[in-house]
Order: sequence, then structure tokens, then C-alpha cells
Amino acid sequence: MSVSRFQVAKVTGDNGSKDGEVSTEEIALNGYGETNGHGEDDDYNHENYENDENCDRATSSPVPFNHQSTMDYNNSHTVYDTKNLKSFRHYTREALPRVDHYRDINSVHGHMSRPTLDELHGCDMSSTFHDSQKRKDRKSLLSPDPGESAVKFGWVKGVLVRCLVNIWGVMLFLRLSWVVAQAGIGYAVLIVLFASLVTVITTLSMSAICTNGEVRGGGSYYMISRSLGPEFGGSIGVIFSIANAVAVAMYAIGFSETVSALLKENEITLFADEINNVRFIGCITVLLLLGIALIGTEWEAKTQIFLLFILLLAMANFVLGTFIPPNEQKKERGFNGYSLDQFVENFGPDFRGESFFSIFAIFFPAATGILAGANISGDLKDPQQAIPVGTMLGIVITSLSYMSFAILFGVTSEREVLSANGTLILFDGQKQGLHHNYNMMSLISLYAPLITAGTWAAALSSALASLISAPKVFQALCKDKLFPYIQYFGKGEGKNNEPRRGYILAFLIALAGCALGDLNVIAPIISNFFLAAYCLINFSCFHASFAKSLGFRPSFRYYNMYVSLIGAILCLVVMFIINWAASLITFIICFALYFIVLYRKPDVNWGSSTQAATYRSALQTAYKLNLVPDHIKTYRPQILVLTGNAFARPPLVDLSYQLAKNIGLMICGHVVQARLNQKARENITHQNNDWLIKRKVKSFYTLSDDQSFVSGAKSMIQCTGIGKLRPNILMLGYKSDWQDCNKQELLEYFAVIHEAFDKHMALCILRLKKGLDHSRYGRLSHGDDVDEKTPKQSKADKKAEAKDIEKGESLLAAYDSVTSQTISGDSSDDESPLATTVIYDDQKSEHKSALVSGKDEEKSIMPKNILSTINQFQRKQKKSTIDVWWLYDDGGLTMLVPYILSTRKQWSGCKLRIFALANKKDDLNQEQRNMAALLNKFRIEYSDVTVISDIVRPPTEENRQKFNEMISKWRTKDLDEEPVKMNDSGNDGSGDFDGLNVLISESEYLALKNKSYRHIRLRELLLQHSMDASLIVMTLPMPRKGTCSAALYMAWLETLTADMPPFLFVRGNQTSVLTFYS
Repeated sequence: MSVSRFQVAKVTGDNGSKDGEVSTEEIALNGYGETNGHGEDDDYNHENYENDENCDRATSSPVPFNHQSTMDYNNSHTVYDTKNLKSFRHYTREALPRVDHYRDINSVHGHMSRPTLDELHGCDMSSTFHDSQKRKDRKSLLSPDPGESAVKFGWVKGVLVRCLVNIWGVMLFLRLSWVVAQAGIGYAVLIVLFASLVTVITTLSMSAICTNGEVRGGGSYYMISRSLGPEFGGSIGVIFSIANAVAVAMYAIGFSETVSALLKENEITLFADEINNVRFIGCITVLLLLGIALIGTEWEAKTQIFLLFILLLAMANFVLGTFIPPNEQKKERGFNGYSLDQFVENFGPDFRGESFFSIFAIFFPAATGILAGANISGDLKDPQQAIPVGTMLGIVITSLSYMSFAILFGVTSEREVLSANGTLILFDGQKQGLHHNYNMMSLISLYAPLITAGTWAAALSSALASLISAPKVFQALCKDKLFPYIQYFGKGEGKNNEPRRGYILAFLIALAGCALGDLNVIAPIISNFFLAAYCLINFSCFHASFAKSLGFRPSFRYYNMYVSLIGAILCLVVMFIINWAASLITFIICFALYFIVLYRKPDVNWGSSTQAATYRSALQTAYKLNLVPDHIKTYRPQILVLTGNAFARPPLVDLSYQLAKNIGLMICGHVVQARLNQKARENITHQNNDWLIKRKVKSFYTLSDDQSFVSGAKSMIQCTGIGKLRPNILMLGYKSDWQDCNKQELLEYFAVIHEAFDKHMALCILRLKKGLDHSRYGRLSHGDDVDEKTPKQSKADKKAEAKDIEKGESLLAAYDSVTSQTISGDSSDDESPLATTVIYDDQKSEHKSALVSGKDEEKSIMPKNILSTINQFQRKQKKSTIDVWWLYDDGGLTMLVPYILSTRKQWSGCKLRIFALANKKDDLNQEQRNMAALLNKFRIEYSDVTVISDIVRPPTEENRQKFNEMISKWRTKDLDEEPVKMNDSGNDGSGDFDGLNVLISESEYLALKNKSYRHIRLRELLLQHSMDASLIVMTLPMPRKGTCSAALYMAWLETLTADMPPFLFVRGNQTSVLTFYS
């Protein structure tokens, strides 16, 4: 009987109720149902509760009481009715834990989304039906047809058999006897154990990786790429695929050489030249193997089992042969049978032109078949269980067999056959014994032709496994699109998704290898390719453990990160032992492929350990930085730029980035005066980050939605950053519409300036002659260098530009409607153009919009003059000057900012001109010398120093009159000050504007009259000295709280900057940022 976990209210018989009925009362649900909240045949669907406002409060009407459906809980006699309860999903919006909620969205098993937080919290229920329908459609599309289910293998046929036939290679039949002759029994066993140590450690690491979640097709490539990221995975995927493809030719040539020798013994001639025999037989062999592969993996698996059977017969044939007493002919050739004296004699080494490591280098390729099962991970029923069990058991069996056969060779055969006087005995003109006869296994066996068949089976099984492995790994690589122009080979066919195009490619590579006829040069490189894969598998396990990623939770527990690190080091050592030149070639190829992937920046996110390590490193570094005391010499500009949408003000972003690039922190701040739902926040954030990346601006982006600009800006100023990585400079754009905007906006802008100074932040304000706001076109700009000289336009060019403008305007009009929908949060997943056509470049091509376009289309849509303005700080500035008006000592930031700009390539042609004020006219020369000496102490290069002595001279009457006309509409009598204007939310915002006024009272005008005249006089000096400058940097006037109104302050700034070249106000926080001490 199925036990329900619903615990419901006690069934009682109230006064008037009959036996067998439940009184009308609420049913309290306190547990989980046996259907896990969905019902066995029901998909999770929001429609069931969509219109039920009180669905979290489950009620039930009276139902008949059924004794057969009752249970006894907690050994009590209380009876509960569960038969007539509805499914739990009818009572709540919540979804119970299900595996489909955690599947990848492209999983063939079907992904099912749980309710979003907005749906549960009540913020957004508009897309419920569409989401549920999409989930049903996705599941129906992705679920495989039962009639077309792929053939999957268990751990025996899929992994163990493949590992056995790959590790039991030609080395066992043709070279193991020679290894014993050179190294002796002791060292031969040690060589086998050393090779097994490397493969066992690699298998432990591989087992940890492949049990840390589902493993798909791609074998070693899949495991490395998902652990270390696409860069390492892509490089290993390519070289591992090539290595397997070339290995097909290597094994085929090994088979061809034995066949050619057999034909020669029987006096059968195909070609006069023996190498042509090898080439011809090799090509025919590869063609036959291709036919087996094209039939399907299932037939290939059956072929492998047949070849394994031949291998086992051949090995048994050899073991039985050791027990048969040798005849005289066999004794003359070196086989004496079991002998203790022979064992003692052959136990030690007898190196002849070789060493322990050279013998190890020759033997180790025999152990490189451990990935044969993992390479077809996509064809395994349960890769997580099959790969560790099958691979480890295969290593144990093959290692024991290699050691046993080495001992059998050493205990039964002589190294050399010598006469009584110590001379070598020749048989058929050939030297005999383990040192000279590679066919000792055939000599010892019961039936020699069976050993030949075993040799052929070993070569063919390895070749067939490599021919299957190479396309399988390459197919996974093609599907991930890490490299260009290879997607064609990723197409799968048939119910097993066979990479037949990949088979053809591997076949062609193998044919090219067979045409060489001699792969002695390539063979060491192939072994190094395999070892590189083993090295990275070990390093992947170590790195994932070292990074302490919470996502690395393998169910295989028998691993250790330091053992994996030792395994990686051992693989590197073995690579250089085998062939140091081949190792260098392997490293060069790996890193070349690594940098190709790194340069292409594929749009993949696999949660690799590299990402986890980046976070861990950043966290540790940020904490260490927090412990470092501040010093003037370590000052760095950390800029919070209030850009709004980052793409709306490209010049502001570009100039800020030039100040912070490679030396400081930059954060683009965006205050939205509207309530945003999470979907809209994510869309806007993604859009801005995407634009910053395309603009090649390394900046963070932060978004705040608040009822007013000033409160949002305050929260950013106070809360942005962490530890020492907090902004110390606030960068603003100049409010060019201050005379036309409402008083509330002006007061908010003015309040932000005061907030920066209240929080002891430096402040910069940038003004451009054509303005900063390019929100109509800025989102189309991805950054481009504009030629300094713009050619004159013909009439045809102007007409074409007009058409381009019209085209751009139509696109921008469509965008504006989309943006309004996004901010209001009205659009659903299915209906939001912002989510599919404007923001995301990684959507399918049919969904891309012209709004997300490359540089060529960008130029065609935007007029050249607008493009030039948007990118004016990205191009190289003409040879001119940066005029620095260092009026007041603010700690040196007014001087440091232009110095930083002068070090950038865009400003390399601009020299610094310094303008300063003199206290007294009589001390003009001394003031100039003092300023020059100070700059020299600061080690700041400059072209000229000018000291202004007549700053206190009254401005001209004309200029004074213009200033008074500008502020006339803002002036008021002392008793006529208007109250602060109410904002949209109905709050007066008085907490944000304490002591701040908009209008200019008569008393204020008179009190600050002289200061106003000084700014007018400064304007006259600017017109005299700096009209040809590429940039003007000036100390920002300080607005004293309670003394200066917003309108008067903005009038000062307007007076200084109107119709001037690019103008940057800078005001430090009165703390030194320059020092002349070492």
C-alpha cells in the first residue's frame, strides 16, 4: 500500500454528524504528497491556481468517510481521510522539489521551470500561462521518441571492454619480452607499476569529475572544458581528436607490417617495395574499419567483443605454452621452461644502449587507452557509474596481466642464447633470446598463428576504438562552437546521433597517415597528446577542489586534490621523459589553440573552476587590500559616473574610463525614477553591460530605482563598492537644461553635488559644447576611431546621409516604445522585444535586430557628425594643449587628472599648460617660479606656466549685463522664496534638500556679487587664453551650504563653460593626492 505523507486535520464526529462523515472544517496540510506536488501524469501548471487568491489556505467540503483509506499515525488511534484530497498543486502556488526544475534548459529530458519569485510574491502573474505552455511545448519537442531510442551501453560493454582492448595492444605481443630483456624482471614490473600509477591517479581524478553531475558526449574534452573552461577544453579537444585520428593510421600500419611480413614469408608479393605493401594494406584496413564505424556504434561494440575474445585466446595460448616442456628447437631459440636460476639471472637489468626512462618511454604508450570508454560518454547508460568502475577495473586487469607476462618471460626464457664458449648461437641466421627476438610469445605459445591473430586483434581493436573516439570528441567540440568553420562536422545522424561526417574526416586523416608509411616521428607526439589530456584531467580535479567551488560535489569520494596535482606533475614529467622535443611541440600547439579560444571569447558559461577561482582570488585580494593602510603614493582614482544608461552618454563614459583605465575603479551609476520589476532590471543591466563590453570599457554597472534622482544618487554614493574598492570621485555630466527644467530637477542636481562633498568625495563635472546626452544614438555606438579629418560631403553624400538618418530614426522610434515597456515591466517573456531583439546579441540570427549592429552598419545609420561627437574622446586628439586652471589647492586632484589624461594615447599630442592665480601683482615672477618648482617636484611635465595677476579686475559692463540677464528669472525678494516643489510621489523631499534653495534672493546676490564678478572675469581670461585648447580642466567652484543657491551656482558654471571647448571641472576633497616624497 502506498503511504501518503499528507497529514491532515483530525476526522471528528461533531454533535450532529453521522458516523462515517467528516464535519465541515478546514484541512491543514503539513507535509508532502506522494506525487511530489505535481501528480505523476501532470505537468506543473500555474493555471490551476491562477485565479485563486486564497489558494494557500486549503479548504474542503464534507466528504464520505472511508475506513479502507485510513491510517494510523504515531501509534495513535486517530483516523485520517486522504482518499478524496485533491493533488497538492491545487492548494498552493509553490512547487515541490523535482529533478526537472534543475535540468539544463536544453536537456533532452525536458526542463521545467519552477514559479518565479515575482509570481509567488505577486509582482508579475501576466506570463504564467505562456510560461507553462512553453514548458509543455519544450518538453514535447525535446523528449525522444520511444521508437527511436538510442542504443546505450553499460559499464562492461561500453567501458571495460574498450579499455581492455586498447591497453592490451601490440606492446604486449611484440615488445614486452624486449622490455624484460633490457630492464629485468624487477624493473619491468616497476615500469608497469609506474605507468599504472599515472593512469590510476588520472582515473581517480576522472571519476571525481564525471560523478560531479551528468556527463554528456565528448569524453575527456567534455570533462576538461566543463571543469577548466572552454580555453583548455577547446585546445585539448582538438589535439585529442587529431591524436586519435592519427593513431588509427599508426595502429593500421602496425597491423600492416605484420601482414606484410607474413606475406613475405609465404613469398606473396603485392608491390616490389615493401613500404608500398604497408601503405596499401593500411589504407584497405582503415577503409574496412570506416565501414564498421558507419554501420553504427552497436556493431562496433560487437566487433570489439569479438576482438577481445581473440585477444583472450591468444593470451591463454601463451600462458598454457609456458607449462609445456620445450623441445630442442625452442631451447636453441631461448625458451627453457620454468627455472629458478633463470628467474634470478633475469631479475636484474641488462641495459644495452637504453636506460630505465628510455624503456619506460617505449612502454608507456601501451597504458594510454584508459580514456577509450570515457570518449563515448554520450553512448553510455550511466556515465557516472560506468566510467569509474569500468576504467579502474580495466587498469587493474591489464596491469596484473602485464606484470604476470613480464614475470613469465623472465622465468622461462634467456636474454641471449650462447654456446659453451660464450659465442652467440644463430638460428636461421638470426640472433636468438629476449634481446633479439621480438616474437618470443609466438615461440613459447601452444599455437603460434593464434599469437599472430592476437597481434592483429590488438592492432585492429585499438585502431577501431580510436576511429570511434576521434569523431565523438570532435562532434562535442563542434557543437560548442569554440572554433570557426567546424560546425559542419558536428551534425549527428541516426538514432545514436552518429557523427558520420566526423568519421569521414578521421578516415581522411588516417589515410594521410597511412600514406606516410612510417609514423616513428609522429608516434611520440601522439603519446604526448594523450598525456597532455591526462595532465589536464588531473589538474581539473585539483583546481576544482582548490577553488572550493560549492558546485564541485562528486559522489566519488576516493580522490584527493593533492594526489591529483601529483598526477598532473607526473604526466608532465613523463611527457618530457618520452620525448622532450615532442613535449615542446605539444605545448606550443596547446597554447596556440588556447589563445585562439581566448581571443574569440565564445559565448559559453559552464560554471568552470576557473570562474570559481577568479571569485576566490578576487575575494581574498579585496580582503587583503582592505588591510592595507592608505598612502598618498598609492592613491588611485575610483570613479562613480552617474551616466544614466551608459550608452546614453558615451563621451562621459570614455573620458572617465581614460582616467581609470588600468589604474583605478570605474562604476557607471544609473538612477531610474520608476519602480522596476526584476525582469526589467535584468534587461537594463544586461543591455548596459553588453554595451560597455562592446565599447571595450572595463567598468561595472549599478542600477538603482528610487522615487527621486537625489535619493537614488545618495544610496549609490553611500553604498556602492566594498572595502577599499569604493568610489572616491563622483563624475557628473553638466546639466545643460538647467534654465528650462523644473525647479525640482535643478534642486536634485544641486543636492547631489552637496551630497558628494558631504561624503568627502571628489567631484568632476564635464561639459561639451554639443552636449552629453546621445541616448537617441549612443546605444548604436560600439566604439570606433573617427578620422581626424572629415572630408567635405557632396550633395549625393548628404542625400544618402539623410536616408541613413531617417532609417536610424525609425529604428530608434521602435526602440523607444520597447524601452518604455521594459521600464514599466508590462512585457512578458514572449512579448518583450527588448529581451529578444535589442539587448541580446547571443540570440538566434533570425531574432537579431538592426539595433544591435556592427560598426559598418553603425556608421551607415548615424550621421558622421553625430558619430564624431559620440566618439570624440576615443579618437586621437589633434596636437594642442590641455589647459589646467589650478585656481585653488584642492589636494592636487585638479593637477593629477590632466596628468593622467596626458599619459593616454588619445592625448599624447597634447601638452599641459598651467594657469594659476597670484596673490599680489608685485610677486608675479616669484609666484610663477614657485608654481614651476612645485610641478617639478611633483615630476609633472608641462609646456608653460602662466600666473594670472588681475583676477580681481572688474569684468566688462557687457559681460556683467549678460550675467544679470541670465539670472534675472531666478532672482526674488528675500520674502518671496518659493517652497520646495512637490515631487511625483507627493513627498516634499525636504530631507534631501536641507538648507538648499533654488531661487536667488536679493541678499544672496549682494553677498556673492564679488564672487560672481570673479567668475565673469575668469570667463574673459578663458576666452583670451584657452579657446584653442583640446580640453580645459579647472578647479570647481565650491558651493557653500546655506549661502549659495542652486540657480546662482549653475549660473557661475554656465558663465565659465558656455561655448567653450570640452570643459572638465575638478574639485578634490582637500586631501593630498600628490606628493614629492619618495
